[in-house]
Amino acid sequence: MSLIELRNISKRFGWLVVLNGINLNIEKGQSLVVIGASGTGKSVLLKHIVGLLKPDRGEVYFAGRRIDNLSERQLTDVRKRFGFLFQMGALFDSETVANNIAFPLVEHTKKSPGEIARLVKEKLAMVGLPDAGSKMPAELSGGQRKRVALARAIALEPEVILYDEPTTGLDPVRSDVINELIIRLQQQLHVTSVVVTHDMNSAFKVGDRIVMLHEGKMIIDGTPEQIRASDNPVVRRFIVGEADERDLARLRVPQSQSEGADVILKDRA
Repeated sequence: MSLIELRNISKRFGWLVVLNGINLNIEKGQSLVVIGASGTGKSVLLKHIVGLLKPDRGEVYFAGRRIDNLSERQLTDVRKRFGFLFQMGALFDSETVANNIAFPLVEHTKKSPGEIARLVKEKLAMVGLPDAGSKMPAELSGGQRKRVALARAIALEPEVILYDEPTTGLDPVRSDVINELIIRLQQQLHVTSVVVTHDMNSAFKVGDRIVMLHEGKMIIDGTPEQIRASDNPVVRRFIVGEADERDLARLRVPQSQSEGADVILKDRA
């Protein structure tokens, strides 16, 4: 039985159809990467998995239980089994690093202050920042803030970690640090990972399975090797970072307009 299952999920915002009949099964312990152009519904898919959005049509299951029809109160216990790394980290700027990581432990457990402090120290060590607890988020680099946010995401020792564009805004070296952390946590914690990204270096490094969304549909599902070997033109263009001919056509100025502009410039001269 799949740990996470999406059945015929559709979601629209006004006139825009973002997801259109998505079916997806995610096995326990798998590292799934979701790729696709901006606006193709990758983050929307993540939010359906954890119940932050409800589908217009379809069903969402976690550990064999349907969750899209649960109330917010009922979803609380389900969400404790997930860690969520938000795209920009979403740290509390007015709190120390230690307090940021302690937050879910204070909110959702009855652990003593001493036990919480021990767990905070443990999680910081896991992300390679053992001495950062007393610092404020503003004192950290972008990569360090992502790592603190990841430490907070694993504070409750979740079964699933959801990553929303984990390398966005980072240089290649810092991005690779995050990739290595994703792999290490996968191995150490035996978690299931779902990684949304447009960074193909990251996708190929951390994923043992990759799916691609395009125009509301899932157009490919396979191993990194299968994705690299795909002859689907949409997949190929995305992998190599090549613009669609339709997008390029919109940038071209019609010849008549170009000539008109030249006449205006000559007159002004």
